[in-house]
Amino acid sequence: MKFKLSHFNYKLPKELIANRPVPHRDESRLMVVHRDTGKIEHRIFKDILDYFDEKDLFVLNNTKVFKARLYGYKEKTGARIEVFLLRELNAETRLWDVLVDPARKIRIGNKIYFGEDENLVAEVIDNTTSRGRSIRFLFDGSYEEFRKKLVDLGHMPIPKYLQREADAEDEERYQTIFAKVEGAVAAPVSGLHFSKQLLKRMEIKGVETTEITMHVGLGTFKPVEVEDLSKHKMDSEQVWIYPEAAKKINEALDNNRKVVSIGTTTLRALESSLTTENRIIPFTGWISKFIYPPYTFRLPLKLVTNFHAPMSTILMLKSAFMGHELMMEAYHTAIKENYRFLSYGDAMLIL
Repeated sequence: MKFKLSHFNYKLPKELIANRPVPHRDESRLMVVHRDTGKIEHRIFKDILDYFDEKDLFVLNNTKVFKARLYGYKEKTGARIEVFLLRELNAETRLWDVLVDPARKIRIGNKIYFGEDENLVAEVIDNTTSRGRSIRFLFDGSYEEFRKKLVDLGHMPIPKYLQREADAEDEERYQTIFAKVEGAVAAPVSGLHFSKQLLKRMEIKGVETTEITMHVGLGTFKPVEVEDLSKHKMDSEQVWIYPEAAKKINEALDNNRKVVSIGTTTLRALESSLTTENRIIPFTGWISKFIYPPYTFRLPLKLVTNFHAPMSTILMLKSAFMGHELMMEAYHTAIKENYRFLSYGDAMLIL
């Protein structure tokens, strides 16, 4: 069957979109889906250890979200402009790839002023896409002082659909507790369900963990605007598969241990770093792999993920991973059972 964009549409009731996280990270609901039988169970996230044994391995994405959203004012007109930092292009010249909103007001040569003292200024150097710009920051101070200024003025880049400004709760909760390597503009959301207590219980049970880094970019959430999926291009995202992680994953698979990918970002990173013999190799670079059905996963992994938006690339990956009919059944069950959806929502374990 040739899948098209319309195959991945479903009606998501607005009231099921989680606006805030649950009070305790590991007390989100957990839907457990068994691919072999089609059985669906309803649990709480901290019950996840019931499905794993000593020496099983959880692969975590330790990327850290940075305060990527800035608000500034356009020179002369004073119009409020949102500048969303995507990636640093050149540290020395302070050149960045960004998105601007409203984009129609921002042209090459425009200057945007930030902060009450206006001692951080950005000049637009180039147009990259309809909303994308290359900008150069002008700031009198060292690189360290410049980066601190970005943090001071920045806001956590919570998703736009939440329709609210980020606050102190988001600074803590839109970040995993194992976040270490700064560079993501969106959280690897399935990792948000892990608490210190749960990691401690995993350690006591002998369930092991290892970490990779994949900086989640907006490419993961970029809308698919073509009915023919083969014509959709993913934006590239930066990945580090560390030697220790590669070794642990290969050993676990060799010994028939369960290996669980925490998040679709982790799964895409691992699938992108395989040799022809299906071995994970250490890898540093950029990936833009778009996974949609039909696709044969080469690693026999389990997956922890959230409930994602209609017609999203993540939904397509899940369809390839668990089978389209089972996935749609799981989503319709989640709606019927009032699961919470999207970034701050509930989780799914696919076995």
